Amino acid sequence: MKEFELINRYFTGRGITRRDVDLGIGDDCALISVPENCQLAVTTDTLVEGVHFFADIPPRALGHRILAVNLSDLAAMGAEPAWVSIGLTLSDVDQQWLEEFTEGMHDIAEYYNVQIIGGDTTQGPLTITVCAKGIIPKGKALTRSGAKNGDWVYVTGPLGDSGLAIEARKQGWDVAPEHLKSATERFNFPSPRVAAGQVLRGIATSAIDISDGLLADLSHILRQSGVGAVIHADKVPTSDALNSLDNDDVRLKLALAYGDDYELLYTVSDDNKNLLETKLQQYGVEPVCIGQIINNDGKLELLYHNQTWPLPDIGFEHFS
Repeated sequence: MKEFELINRYFTGRGITRRDVDLGIGDDCALISVPENCQLAVTTDTLVEGVHFFADIPPRALGHRILAVNLSDLAAMGAEPAWVSIGLTLSDVDQQWLEEFTEGMHDIAEYYNVQIIGGDTTQGPLTITVCAKGIIPKGKALTRSGAKNGDWVYVTGPLGDSGLAIEARKQGWDVAPEHLKSATERFNFPSPRVAAGQVLRGIATSAIDISDGLLADLSHILRQSGVGAVIHADKVPTSDALNSLDNDDVRLKLALAYGDDYELLYTVSDDNKNLLETKLQQYGVEPVCIGQIINNDGKLELLYHNQTWPLPDIGFEHFS
């Protein structure tokens, strides 16, 4: 199967068709109509085999994951996902693998009403680049720069499961099969908080998705907002799988500094915290307050049962 046969079989005519796509797959560019009084949100991520996922990841999971991590970026800005372009580099054409991979991708795209509008296919080591686009009412985007002294710091769900799945495999940890299975599912099939992001719009003061680790991503907010924070590590939500570890240092490091969780981290004023909690709960999200913003530029203080706890190595960074 050659390049254009691959595109026609696995991409052309598959998935949803949005009315705002004037021209999709098959030309030099796609043409889309952005609604009046809206801004276009654009994010790009590249996933590389052996860096972002194991070589034996189920292809359906990989198809889901590559879109989910981009939709999570849109969610952090309060955007409504709309269109994606995909750059797919394959070492060879494995039709069974491609069928499962594209099924996983089309499934999540359909769930979030996203149309795949184009991209590129090349031959080489397995690498996937996704450019996702979304719509935000003009001037309503959430950013990292709005946190203020006295704001409360929240997350939308449990952290650390992806780190548990990865490190249990790499280090050979003895983890109960049911816990390892649930953690691996969360790594393979992350759920971007798209609805929650749109609820945060206009109420939260800042937001970011947790991809590189809670403390690393919080540091971006602190730096861009010119504030500090006090975080209570014992209040950070964790799953039964992570809680099964009996080593506090390891458990906290996975929850605080590992990443790949794709929950949202956000700040909200004291006046709006109850309103936002109520609205998120209507969408099945149980927000958890884990700390507070302080008027101390860039300072991050970590407490565990109200005692100072040393900061772990903060997050993942390429080339570090």
